Amino acid sequence: MPDHTMRAVHFYAYGGPEQLVLERVPRPEPGTREVLVRVYAAGVNPIDWKIRRGFFKDERPVPLPFTPGSELAGTVELLGPGVTGFKIGQAVYGRGAKGAYADYAVITADQLSDTPHNISCDQAASVPVGASTAWIALFSLADLQAGQKVLVHGAAGGVGNYAVQLAYWKGAHVTGTASSNNLEFVHTLGAETVINYATTPFEQVVHDVDVVVDLIGSETQDRSWPLIKPGGMLVAVGHPSAEDMAVKYGVRTASTVLAQRVPSGFSTGLLREISALIESGLLLPQVGTVFSLEEAAQAQALSETGHGRGRIVLHIADE
Repeated sequence: MPDHTMRAVHFYAYGGPEQLVLERVPRPEPGTREVLVRVYAAGVNPIDWKIRRGFFKDERPVPLPFTPGSELAGTVELLGPGVTGFKIGQAVYGRGAKGAYADYAVITADQLSDTPHNISCDQAASVPVGASTAWIALFSLADLQAGQKVLVHGAAGGVGNYAVQLAYWKGAHVTGTASSNNLEFVHTLGAETVINYATTPFEQVVHDVDVVVDLIGSETQDRSWPLIKPGGMLVAVGHPSAEDMAVKYGVRTASTVLAQRVPSGFSTGLLREISALIESGLLLPQVGTVFSLEEAAQAQALSETGHGRGRIVLHIADE
């Protein structure tokens, strides 16, 4: 008899990282237009620990026990009814998975793409959320053009590093904020100017920017409004935008939180565009600290600190 169980990390109650437990559970089955992926690596995103903390339990409760993780890389194990364009054993990556902190996870086929041939699964797992969110912020929402000035707050992180790279690729002039440990790193991504936010108020350096990509929010966002050109734009990433402030300063604003709820916000097509940039060497995946599946609690605890470089990844199986 084949073993149709798997390892999965989940939590039975909202709370701290200690709520995460590793257990054997039944392997899921793909439904219509879904794919079962054998997971080799999973990205650890801030939304994962925010769900575990119960930040959204009133408006978007999750069924308990709940397995975190939406970002994965692996191979196709099974195809659900109606799936075309994929084959068993194919290397794939994507976002929108149902519980990627596991040996296997189900994901809709239109959220998957071929893994770029020149990167590992750990690298691939760092890409879908960060690169697609940055793409939506810069191009879908802000309509960034060559020659414009961009300020990226949190430029070394899992989304920020791709925002810097993509803006540079587009031909924009990029300024990033980062900690002292990441200044040179952000320069290498394509930023012309990198500001140490701990020692230098960014408003002393930056002015008349066309686009602000704000991954921090709160006071950082408040201080950014006066720096934007009339008609320019602030894109809030992972938190709501402040329409009243945009009106006050005569600028525009949008939030990726709302944009990515639209079905067209992320698709196989967008991921294939990102894959092409990776395969051509124009976009480099940035993997942060790598943990095992057994170390998921430590991985989320690190994510909660808000510091680091690139995307934290769970290495679940060898390729």
